[in-house]
Amino acid sequence: MLGKIIRMERIISRETKRTVIIPMDHGITLGPIKGLENLKETIDKVAQGGANVILLHKGMVRAGHRGGGKDVGLIIHLSGSTSLSPDPNAKVDVCTVEEAIKLGADGVSIHVNLGAETESKMLENFGKISKICQEWGMPLLAMMYTRGKKIPNQFDVKYVKHAARVGAELGADVVKVNYTGSPESFKEVVDGCPVPVVIAGGEKVESDKDLLKMVDGALKGGATGVSIGRNAFQHKNPIKIVSIIGEMVHRNSTLKEALKKL
Repeated sequence: MLGKIIRMERIISRETKRTVIIPMDHGITLGPIKGLENLKETIDKVAQGGANVILLHKGMVRAGHRGGGKDVGLIIHLSGSTSLSPDPNAKVDVCTVEEAIKLGADGVSIHVNLGAETESKMLENFGKISKICQEWGMPLLAMMYTRGKKIPNQFDVKYVKHAARVGAELGADVVKVNYTGSPESFKEVVDGCPVPVVIAGGEKVESDKDLLKMVDGALKGGATGVSIGRNAFQHKNPIKIVSIIGEMVHRNSTLKEALKKL
């Protein structure tokens, strides 16, 4: 479908076939955390750094996603839960595909926690949203995590590659998963998933070196790019760190070259 092709080119670079996504959907889960108090200012910074796409909830689109005059893609997140909930892993719909289209989205995203008490409901919902996305030619990013009593380690490759495959099986155009810790193990995830895979940035890391090592390992393992939130927008210099990550993703800068620019 031509519409989906056009939209996908605003999410994944036409030239490099890779992407740098900056999710800023944390306000529902955690409130106005550091870096998201003034969303317009943060959007401007990550856009200046060269992010391909930002990811927001529907009410925050008013902050403006053409940050700093840059033409940045927009993904609207359809899922939500708060850290105050008795079960924060239970994600529910808080937006529709049609609403996202009206707001000018280039894509939509959902969050699924495999292993959670409400996994069956989230998977059922995934199938419904996937169908609607196909009808509208709307790209779908699936954030696939493994969180529950049967998951001793959510970064274990056997769980991560299962999560990625579920995302592809149910119709996602891009899948977001945890990084498994090494290029070799992450290659297993990519090899088992027939759609582009990006890594989650996760919680704030201890050092920039740790962050860039993770990006480097994921790319060596075959990742299509990254979806890094707090480690970008909470950085002391968001413009700089997003730019460095962008050079690794799009220009194949080595880890050594990236570290020299810190």
